[in-house]
Amino acid sequence: MQGERENAGGQRRVWSAKSAIDRRTFLRGTAAAGAGLALAPVVFGQGGKPDQINVALLGAGAQGGVLMEAATNIPGVRFQAVCDVWESYNLKRTVNLLQRKGHEVKGYVDYQEMLAAQQDLDAVLIATPDFWHAEHAAACLEAGRHVYCEKEMSNTLAGARRMVRAARQAGKLLQIGHQRRSNPRYLFAFEKIIKEAKLLNRITTVEGRWNRSRAACEDLGWAERYTIDAATLQKYGYESMQQFRNWRWYKKLGGGPIVDLGSHQIDVYNWFLQSRPKAVLASGGADYWKGREWYDVVFAVYEYETADGVVRALYTTGTTTGYMGYHESFLGDHGALVISESAGYNDVYREGWVSETDWEPWVRKGYLSLVEEPPAAAASAVGVMDVRESAKPPRYKLNMVLDKLPHQPHVENFFAAVRGRAKLTCPAAVGYETAVTVLKVNEAVAAGQRLAFQADEFVV
Repeated sequence: MQGERENAGGQRRVWSAKSAIDRRTFLRGTAAAGAGLALAPVVFGQGGKPDQINVALLGAGAQGGVLMEAATNIPGVRFQAVCDVWESYNLKRTVNLLQRKGHEVKGYVDYQEMLAAQQDLDAVLIATPDFWHAEHAAACLEAGRHVYCEKEMSNTLAGARRMVRAARQAGKLLQIGHQRRSNPRYLFAFEKIIKEAKLLNRITTVEGRWNRSRAACEDLGWAERYTIDAATLQKYGYESMQQFRNWRWYKKLGGGPIVDLGSHQIDVYNWFLQSRPKAVLASGGADYWKGREWYDVVFAVYEYETADGVVRALYTTGTTTGYMGYHESFLGDHGALVISESAGYNDVYREGWVSETDWEPWVRKGYLSLVEEPPAAAASAVGVMDVRESAKPPRYKLNMVLDKLPHQPHVENFFAAVRGRAKLTCPAAVGYETAVTVLKVNEAVAAGQRLAFQADEFVV
């Protein structure tokens, strides 16, 4: 792999696999060091090649399509089955797509029928609504299949605990879909910038947000010819087609935007701070969208006690504007890291009082590139900076990019673990800690007060 990067003098130079940062070596090292479960022996499908993994997709909606696309890019992964209750649309469309890709797949509406019929499955990718995760994951694990399950782990802690216990009892792998845990930019930022170089020094505050535009939050519709009959909807837990299509907004089915969106980023808070929160205070409400049960805006403040001191972490989610998008900021007394799955945020800022020479060794190593900003315009008589305002800190770019689909590394990590070549980057125990952290926000909003976490809440 080759690319260009800018050095401290503003010149461009080629970054290749032989440069100071060997990306492949880095990723191998971080994967080996990542949190994981003890790997169970790998059992491949009868008659399959030694490197072939037989897979089923359970839940073939939009997110299921994302996982399917990532998995089909991995050599040796072969889809055998697809299961979805929307037979006339999701199921038919996905089976046809996989068949065109050369996979010999069968379609099922009922997951129990699929597990009984498909005895040669090695793994199942689950992308059903949150309220189904516990039942689907437990059934697949108990049937002897490894499982990749989308986040949130469950819409209830009871469901999440059931999943952890099922994985332990079955001796199978359970990866939770917090894909930033496998993202090379996030791994690089944590391992190199925060832990090794310690460029932020003491982290004191964290800020994160996910703003979605009004257009992106409109109710999902459906063509009349694809309507699911009432009996089928009720069998699978839905009162109407409207609820089926927009399940994230209903309290018995999902957790609202703070869970659907925020859990990705709040998971990063726990990871980068290497800590669990001590308490959370939150405010939110169904302020804009009518006829929805969950809060469309939430502000949450977590309190962490880390080895270096107290950290307060703000998280907000909104559903009326896409302004500022989604990103996380880790603010220390020497510098700040701003990062996102979106390529628009990939920067480290050095506090002005910290000498440039202190950061130069990490520039020479190739971790960072100083961005030459245009000189500030001279202050006019009416434009003098307030004496209390801090000067803009120098900006550096992280020299690590994700050159694949966002979910690709996480799905790759799962299948590498199934093959016994890696440890999971987000195993069940880690996913459970995040579920505890995130689900407490909705409780805090409802209670209207600060809620403390107990240490035993994070343990199953």
